[in-house]
Amino acid sequence: MSLFASDKNLAMELVRGTEAAVMASGRWMGRNNKNEVDRSAVEAMRYMLNTVDMDGTIVIGEGEKDEAPMLANGEKLGTGNGPEIDIAVDPIDGTRLMAMGLGGAISVVAAAERGSMFSPENLFYFQKIATGPDAADFIDIDAPVHVNIRRVARAKNKSIDDITVIMLNRPRNEAIREEVCKTGARIRLISDGDVAGALSTCWNDGATADLLLGSGGSPEAVITACALKCLGGGMQCKPYFRNEEDEENAKARGMDKHTVLELNDLVKSDNVFFAATGASDGDLLKGISYQGAHMHTWSLCMRSRSGTVRYIEAIHSPKKLSQLGSAISYGPTHQG
Repeated sequence: MSLFASDKNLAMELVRGTEAAVMASGRWMGRNNKNEVDRSAVEAMRYMLNTVDMDGTIVIGEGEKDEAPMLANGEKLGTGNGPEIDIAVDPIDGTRLMAMGLGGAISVVAAAERGSMFSPENLFYFQKIATGPDAADFIDIDAPVHVNIRRVARAKNKSIDDITVIMLNRPRNEAIREEVCKTGARIRLISDGDVAGALSTCWNDGATADLLLGSGGSPEAVITACALKCLGGGMQCKPYFRNEEDEENAKARGMDKHTVLELNDLVKSDNVFFAATGASDGDLLKGISYQGAHMHTWSLCMRSRSGTVRYIEAIHSPKKLSQLGSAISYGPTHQG
């Protein structure tokens, strides 16, 4: 069954998976156990997404790059009754943030027609440039940093020193950071979570950044592309090689350091669904709140075809959710 066979907004179903991942992993916040954050989020998301009427295949999974618990590439999700779709998951984008008790972690799922998502496979890192709708047509990953900043500033009717560039705080991005500094633009460094970082460039009101630059994970790039399709943003990527093995892996796929992947190369479909739930408080979404008798979550759902963005504030009963099965683990509990 094609996604085009009905006008159903699948994102409204996918958000149940991100909510479950956050509820299950949230008890581990600040406990310095990244593996348990991952494990609980993966198990809960898998359990919930398997209740959705869809014939899903994971294209962007958990674990290939970080050797984390699997929602593995190629794994089937859903009841098997429904549209044939590609699925991209990141049960917690920012597991280290959650484990350390820091803000900005989110849970994300994206979906599109079968065969429409780019599969990075063993290409683990991309060089990235991304921005919101106002400047989407003006970025060029092959252009110098100062050129892209000037173009974004012009598109947004800002001065260069009003532009904020967001990037992962990694040694490999230091040269780009120095180039940004020379322009006079502002820099916002993030320790993890460049999906949320890219989305921070997209809001007309309240955007906390104007341009994302630097290298980051390739799975996150595809997930980001799905979100940007829904929001009208722009993105380009190039393979980033850490070593000769990375370069050989790219060469085997007919790619090299000059290969540019546009938004439509990362996700071809114009009918893309995206859902995210806040795990810990960030610019994009509030994190989960535990209130004793209930849990409180904040999510967003988006669909590219309609351009609709929905914010969902939900109250959940721990007792009710525990009945979903042992796959959803709420983590450690405090015995008073």
